[in-house]
Amino acid sequence: MAIITLMTDFGIKDGNVGVMKGVIWGICPQAQISDLSHMIGAQNIREASLILSRSAPYFPKGTVHVVVVDPGVGTARRPMAAQIGDWFYVGPDNGTITLLLDRAEKEGWPCKFVQLDQTKYWLPNVSYVFHGRDIFSPVAAHLANGVLLSDLGTEFTDPVRLQLPQPQRIDNGWSGEIIHIDHFGNLASNIRIENLGNVIQNKDKIMVKLNGVEINGMVNTFGERTEGEVVALIGSTGNLIVSVVNGNAATKLNVKVGDRIEVIIL
Repeated sequence: MAIITLMTDFGIKDGNVGVMKGVIWGICPQAQISDLSHMIGAQNIREASLILSRSAPYFPKGTVHVVVVDPGVGTARRPMAAQIGDWFYVGPDNGTITLLLDRAEKEGWPCKFVQLDQTKYWLPNVSYVFHGRDIFSPVAAHLANGVLLSDLGTEFTDPVRLQLPQPQRIDNGWSGEIIHIDHFGNLASNIRIENLGNVIQNKDKIMVKLNGVEINGMVNTFGERTEGEVVALIGSTGNLIVSVVNGNAATKLNVKVGDRIEVIIL
C-alpha cells in the first residue's frame, strides 16, 4: 500500500494542492494521499516542523511525507529526500525535519539524507517557483512505487537544523514560550511533561503564568472547569497548553507565538 501525505502553506483556493495530487497519481496511480495540512502559516517552517513531528509517527511504515513550506524555492537550498525511522520525507532542506530528527536521535531511529539531483525522477519542465509540483511530488510518487532512496540523489549528512527555543530551568520552576496556536485558540508551550517530572502528580501545586494571568493548579481535561475559565493542562502531544473552556485562549489572553510562559512549583 502506497501512502503519501501532503503538508503545505498553500491553502486550498488556487489549485496547487490538487495539481500535486494529479502529478502523484500520474506516476503512482495506486497512491493513497492524506492531506496532513494545507493551512500552515505562510513560510512558517517552524510550524511545519512541529506538525510533521507530531503527525508522522502515526502513519504506517513506508509512508512518504511531502512537506512544501519553502520560502527558499528556486534558490541554492537543497531539494531533499530522507528516511527518518520508518518513514520518508520529501521536501526542501530548510529545517522542516528538525523536530522529527530530534526524536529520531533520541529513539535511535535510522536516518539517511539525499540531495535530489537525479532529474529523471522529476517532471521534464521545472519551474523556479513550484518545486512542490515539479520535483517533490514526482519524487514522492517514485518512492511510493519502490524506487530506492539512494537512486534519487547524492547522500549527505548535514541537513539544516532550526535553532528552536528550549525551556529554561528557573529557581522555582520552568520558563518557556508559546510555540503554537491551534484552530481552537489553544496555546501550546515548549514546556513538556518530561520537564515537569514527578511534579505533574501534584497538579494543585503548580501555577502557570502567562501574559499577566495566573492559573492556579492544572487539570487533566477541559470538562473539569466551567465554560470560559482559563485552564492549564498537558496536551495530547505532551506539551503544556493553556486553554479557555469552550473558548479561545489566544483571543482572551491576547497571546501570540513567542510570548513567555512560566510554570511555578508552589
